[in-house]
Amino acid sequence: MNEIRVLALTRYSRLGASSRLRSYQYLPFMKKYGIEVEVVPLLNDDYIRYLYSGKGRRKVAIFRAYLHRMGNLFRAKRFDLVWIEKELFPFFPAWGEALLNVLSVPYVVDYDDAIFHNYDLHPNRLVRFCLGTKIDQVMKRASVVVVGNDYLGDRARRAGAKRVEHIPTVVDLERYKIMPKSNGAPFTIGWIGSPATAEYIKLVQPALLEICKNGQARVVLVGSGPVELVGVPVEILPWTEENEVAAIQNFDVGIMPLPDGPWERGKCGYKLIQYMACGRPVVASPVGVNRQIVEHGVNGFLANDTADWITALRELRDNAPLREAMGRAGRCKVEKQYCVQVTAPRLAETLRSASEHI
Repeated sequence: MNEIRVLALTRYSRLGASSRLRSYQYLPFMKKYGIEVEVVPLLNDDYIRYLYSGKGRRKVAIFRAYLHRMGNLFRAKRFDLVWIEKELFPFFPAWGEALLNVLSVPYVVDYDDAIFHNYDLHPNRLVRFCLGTKIDQVMKRASVVVVGNDYLGDRARRAGAKRVEHIPTVVDLERYKIMPKSNGAPFTIGWIGSPATAEYIKLVQPALLEICKNGQARVVLVGSGPVELVGVPVEILPWTEENEVAAIQNFDVGIMPLPDGPWERGKCGYKLIQYMACGRPVVASPVGVNRQIVEHGVNGFLANDTADWITALRELRDNAPLREAMGRAGRCKVEKQYCVQVTAPRLAETLRSASEHI
């Protein structure tokens, strides 16, 4: 097997969830398949910490990052393939991807979010006019478009992508183990994510208030930052890569509320997979890929409205054997479909075959 060299141009360093899960966690596996990957992020950890602090975006840092990335584009000829996360230059025309075509350097582009809606649904008419079809152009020029769900895949096919590969966002089974919850803790409803998605939790505040009344349950949020849920007992924990699994292992059930919007339909349901990997049942809104991950009544429940959320959470709170059975079913599904041990060979084949075509 001939070794190939790949230049991975990610959006973030390892602290960024999408980059960590779609690129970085695969690096040890790629070496086993004769693929040497050099990773160059666009934005570093300091930028992410600043962004999550709510202080906005650093324009000078972004300008410097763009200059650095342009320099890396001119190194692309030294590699057999460029592996791009989402796009080369956010809110800038797809000239970088066009340059790779001119240089006869094949590239694979990966999507785990509907970022095309950043442009075609942008409130500014000028952005929609100038960049509304940008991601379609990026997809069309790519040797392969890798997508995390059907919504993203359908967009790639409509854009005229040459080849579309579906690879979900997954966990590493070596990190995620089924552990019994700590004794003595009340029934715990858990959520894990980032400040960017924490507003979704408020969609189920009435249900959480009902389930938690009289001390019958509590809510634990990991990585959310400050969130106010009036009347609901909430514990907020900071997220770190080292503590995320242990935090989930202390949940009784994991939740993923979502509105049914275009952006949300493009999500990959990763938090559900995390909960299931730890052997925990889930309750989720029936939006996008959640309908495929959650088998209603088997590994969790799909909840349309407040009444559904209350019914699902109450049943799980009051029925420990059901929680255990659903948790086992969820873990089994992760082992078969949603782990890096299953998807790494597919990704390696995708990168290797893409490097042979332009």
